[in-house]
Amino acid sequence: MSSDRVVLVTGGNRGIGRAIAERFVAAGYKTAVTARSGEGPEGTLTVRADVTDAASLDAAFIEVEQQLGPVEIVVANAGITKDTLLLRMTEDDFDSVVATNLGGTFRVVKRASKGMLRAKWGRVILISSVVGLYGSAGQINYSSSKAALVGFARSLTRELGGRGITANVVAPGFIETDMTAELPEETQADYKRSIPAGRFATADEVAGVVTWLASDDAAYISGAVIPVDGGLGMGH
Repeated sequence: MSSDRVVLVTGGNRGIGRAIAERFVAAGYKTAVTARSGEGPEGTLTVRADVTDAASLDAAFIEVEQQLGPVEIVVANAGITKDTLLLRMTEDDFDSVVATNLGGTFRVVKRASKGMLRAKWGRVILISSVVGLYGSAGQINYSSSKAALVGFARSLTRELGGRGITANVVAPGFIETDMTAELPEETQADYKRSIPAGRFATADEVAGVVTWLASDDAAYISGAVIPVDGGLGMGH
């Protein structure tokens, strides 16, 4: 599977976003990543952007368009967490997570959709989480923002599905990243017991599903939620 289409991955400097960008580069896509700091993987164009700021995103898109061409595939991956129980959660804890995870997706996809409509082709891939539908104590802000991406992708599919544009959601479970590596051994073992596969995923396993959704093989899939969670969220 190789393509010279233009891809933009938000938050592509680390974790799952970085693995997704690496996978697109390896498949021959012209790949750009947004990052607030740091650099994307080798072979990518890194552009500075804050997904909560529409003007900074517009400038980032202009840079990508000038250097690589119109964005044909957008992967909305940038996200933050501010975990705490509901009664301790501040207005800012809630608002800032929703502004980044949901508002950021809105701004990025709105800007990308203009070029996709002109081209009559596009792939919108939203990175959600198993907790979006499964729930997680201490993550009311995060899980709400991730659940909302399902309604977003399905509404977008109804709006743009007739124009050669698909919109899908990938819902990763526990992934081997810097964040999970910092968890105590005991906690990691507890989590693994609840996952039918008995292990965490590699970021590359998520990236493989994302690049497949961007390919011609997935042209008739839209409004879908694809879990990559080892069976953790079954039925949710």
